[in-house]
Amino acid sequence: MATLRIPDLEGKVLLVTGASTGIGAAAARALGAQGARVAVHYKSSREAAEAVAADIAASGGEAWTVAGDVADARTVESIVARTGEHFGRIDGLVNNAGAIVRRSPLAELPDALYDEVMDLNVRSVVTACRAAVPWLRRQGGVIVNTTSVAARNGGSTGTGFYAGTKAFVSNLTRALAKELVAERIRVNAVAPGVIATPLHDRSTSPEQMASLAATIPMGRIGTPEDCAGAFLYLCSDMLSGYVTGQILEVNGGQLMP
Repeated sequence: MATLRIPDLEGKVLLVTGASTGIGAAAARALGAQGARVAVHYKSSREAAEAVAADIAASGGEAWTVAGDVADARTVESIVARTGEHFGRIDGLVNNAGAIVRRSPLAELPDALYDEVMDLNVRSVVTACRAAVPWLRRQGGVIVNTTSVAARNGGSTGTGFYAGTKAFVSNLTRALAKELVAERIRVNAVAPGVIATPLHDRSTSPEQMASLAATIPMGRIGTPEDCAGAFLYLCSDMLSGYVTGQILEVNGGQLMP
């Protein structure tokens, strides 16, 4: 089947964090298939990132891989700066990197885990947005954050703190949308439900996944590709040029706000 073309994405420079696997990889591939120039960020999965970049090139886009731990603020600033310097501009930032890290009841949450999850899920988004705005304001652009259904429902057993960080991302999205609208920068977010990704591979047992699947009206766990269209929509001015400050839920009907 031929790819549906979204003309205004062709040639746009988009930085996707956490793009070597899962939802980030699906979003990067989808954007590249539209002819976008994609910075494929990864932390340690170099081979996977290079595979994503190769797929983008094969589909007619342009890709460049960039490594770094987004839990470190200076590294985030460097990733954004290197992307801008490599391509000469940045038209869009997709803040996708994030993780549960590991499950823990809030009453037993270790300080070290608190810091790790906050740095990865919150500080990275704040820092990346702050670093990208000077590039985006030159010609206008988009920021698309990845939040979660957990931001609305509090998450499943042991993910309450993760859910809290994603609620922060959702509200930061709305706040930034108000702050940046006058500079022709739209800010929105995608809120995936239960998606089969390495995030769950590391922190969710098969029994827990089966229990979560039972709460989804569509009767199945989602795939990263199920989320890709939401990123295409929000990155395209042609499709969503009058949309800002919105959270697009992609959850198979698990939550209908």
